[in-house]
Amino acid sequence: MQCQRVLAIPSKRFTRGPVEFLTDEETAALVAAPDPRTWIGRRDKALLLVVQTGLRNSEITSLRRQDVEFGVGAHVSCFGKGRKMRRTPMRADVAAVLKEWLAYQGGQPDDPAFPSSNGGRLSADALQRLVAKHVATARRCCPSLKTKKVKPHTLRHAAAMALLRRGVDLSVIALWLGHESTETTQIYLHADMQLKQRALAHATPSGLKPDRFRPPDPVLAFLESL
Repeated sequence: MQCQRVLAIPSKRFTRGPVEFLTDEETAALVAAPDPRTWIGRRDKALLLVVQTGLRNSEITSLRRQDVEFGVGAHVSCFGKGRKMRRTPMRADVAAVLKEWLAYQGGQPDDPAFPSSNGGRLSADALQRLVAKHVATARRCCPSLKTKKVKPHTLRHAAAMALLRRGVDLSVIALWLGHESTETTQIYLHADMQLKQRALAHATPSGLKPDRFRPPDPVLAFLESL
């Protein structure tokens, strides 16, 4: 009886902040940041591209060479939350870079796809430092990154937003990311103002694209004088 009363207690509500994600331009700048002339640079470039497939931090650090499949339907396999196996497809350009990296690195099937400098698995802290390092470099050519706090999980959000902007159904994105429910995936619907503006354009009776409100000059001058 007491257990039932405890289970009946509603979960605590909390305020969820806006989802931080990268635009296509910011993502391209980040991927271009590693130096391909070095071992670490080649590893990091491949890793940043694969992270954009939507893998979680733990999934990317535990990825093994044998978890990667090339050819038609190139994808990576991993155990997500709840130890559920899921397969995430890769774009052709991502698969090409990853295939080149794995051939360059060599190793056994059970070895990490993205090893640390000593050959072991990357830690969560090492992954965080890796992303922060290349974000700092990317900010030199992409000023908009200066206003964003970019973490490895931000690239997972970027993958979801890229799919949503291209018209992929929310249920497919939920499956892609390994979400148990589309309710979790709905956070991306509220993250991008451009999506809302396009939806508003379709909702207007006239069918015309709505424009932003622009105050007349006297009003603007008054506000600027305050």
